[in-house]
Amino acid sequence: MPTLDPAVASRLKRDDHGLVAAIVQQHDTREVLMLGWMDDEALRRTLTSGRVTFWSRSRQEYWRKGDTSGHVQHVRGVRIDCDGDALLVEVDQVGAACHTGARTCFDAGGPLPVTVDEAEDGR
Repeated sequence: MPTLDPAVASRLKRDDHGLVAAIVQQHDTREVLMLGWMDDEALRRTLTSGRVTFWSRSRQEYWRKGDTSGHVQHVRGVRIDCDGDALLVEVDQVGAACHTGARTCFDAGGPLPVTVDEAEDGR
């Protein structure tokens, strides 16, 4: 079975479970859609198939976005952050990104109240 390119694998800093956070963003609008988790195999599948694959921490299995919902994520690009502990997956999202049916998981979750102490903020 093919493996993740060693040059790519060597740049990743994984958590204790071998996972890296994958932030998914709409490629043209830059809208942040969701966060998922990838291990080396999920990243390899994402880089080589043109569809985003994640590792499900709850089900302990791979899942490809859209296989059951039809809300597919077509890969347009993948970037690694400066520390190697996060990925930015740029996609063309078809339909909702969130399992709730919302366009983004952050729309579904909603905003939190922000109260900034001006003394702490430095203004």
